[in-house]
Amino acid sequence: MKSLNKSALTAAILATSMMSTAAMAAQKVGFVNVQGVFQSLPQAAQIQESIRTEFKDQFEEVARLEKDIKYYLEKQQRDAATMSDKEKKELETKLISLRDDYQAKVQPLQQNAQRRQMEERNKILGLIKQSIDSIAAKEKYDLVLNAEAVLYTADEKNDLSQQVIDQVSKIK
Repeated sequence: MKSLNKSALTAAILATSMMSTAAMAAQKVGFVNVQGVFQSLPQAAQIQESIRTEFKDQFEEVARLEKDIKYYLEKQQRDAATMSDKEKKELETKLISLRDDYQAKVQPLQQNAQRRQMEERNKILGLIKQSIDSIAAKEKYDLVLNAEAVLYTADEKNDLSQQVIDQVSKIK
């Protein structure tokens, strides 16, 4: 009786594994290189340009402060031997003031620019996701993976990346 139960259990497990393998073979699986798609989109370049334009004045102010700091550091090194103690002290105070001003402006600027870049990037990633969903539904894919998760594929026809690029590129 025990051997009959073991045989029945073994047969049931074997049949289940065969069925799941057959079911998996029938699934249509595609893949998309999301990072490659993002970098290929014209909208990605537009993000950089729009952020540069949006924060142009602040970037210029920070660049001016960097230039001023560099100038005064060079002046301090070049003229230190001929400067009076009062002049050295004034120059040091000026440098400290410029550095403090630079720190107060550069960190918030970087954070704001990075935040805006992430907002815009997430919008485009949302468009990419919608496009993948649309293509997968239209072409009846059961599963679409990120190409970075795919180690090997014998069939490149399941690479949906170019279709996604074409579809998202049409969106303004």
